[in-house]
Amino acid sequence: MEYTRLGSTGLEVSRLCLGCMNFGSDEPWMIGDEAKSRELIDRALDLGINFLDTANVYSQGESEEIVGRAIEGRDRDELVIATKVYGPMGEGPNTGGLSRKHVIDQCEASLERLGLDYVDLYQIHRWDERTPIEETLSALDYLVEEGLVRYLGASTMAGWQFSKALYTADLEGYERFTCMQPEYNAVDRHEERNLLPICADQGVGVIPWSPLAGGFLTGKYDRDDGPEEGLRAADDEYTAGRFTDENWAVLETIEGIADEKDVTPAQVSLAWLLHEEVVDAPIIGPRSLEHLEENVASLGVSLDDDEVERIGSQKRPVWPPEGKDR
Repeated sequence: MEYTRLGSTGLEVSRLCLGCMNFGSDEPWMIGDEAKSRELIDRALDLGINFLDTANVYSQGESEEIVGRAIEGRDRDELVIATKVYGPMGEGPNTGGLSRKHVIDQCEASLERLGLDYVDLYQIHRWDERTPIEETLSALDYLVEEGLVRYLGASTMAGWQFSKALYTADLEGYERFTCMQPEYNAVDRHEERNLLPICADQGVGVIPWSPLAGGFLTGKYDRDDGPEEGLRAADDEYTAGRFTDENWAVLETIEGIADEKDVTPAQVSLAWLLHEEVVDAPIIGPRSLEHLEENVASLGVSLDDDEVERIGSQKRPVWPPEGKDR
């Protein structure tokens, strides 16, 4: 396993982060089996992955509980555990958003589900238009001061929002965000015109979600036929929305390079992301040990400048992203 520093911090994280959204039972495409989920976590840790990312809303806390039981007894000093807050955790008032009350209450609830005294990276899952950013930052700063959180992160928002959060933190003397979790892969390139330049300028670590575009970049979907029953795109319009001529052209280029190197399209796709200087650790979401091993093997795939250009030249990054409701 290879390791890197998260942004400009001294925190060492594996070059691949294990995404834990699959560890639950809310959706048909999730694993839905704790024993299999824990087997994946155990193997990832044995392979040297020390960075795990979950969220309170993943199966309404089930993912955090599974992760907590899986890491019990492991060397806590070596692990980097990340979770998130924002989404609704109930139907009544004050059960979602980024109010001081919800942020602090949910941090404590996440720690209980994870069985931890502190979380290494606590991230706001989305921007909250109804709560002043000063209130959210104050709550997050309190969690750091209390030792419940080590580092702060954010995910998926407009560049002006993230810039405002960073500026406000600096102005008010609050702990600032050290990490951003954007959607980013070879077909979802919009963040190159939104968040990524800000992260590069501000020394903010980048841990992209959906590095394989919901499975599209693995080559498992057929261009001429609709997705088979049981595959994520069969039930997920967001993933199916990637089936455009432009994106198929990107995939065909990736498949061509994969054939030349005798590796898989998924490995080339991850290698392309890892080549991007601003990217620290793509968040992989394997559903099987085979997929996990395949993803980790991408660390051994080398792309030259021409191959990186061949993949990147197929698409022009646009913000706001076309055809997506952000």
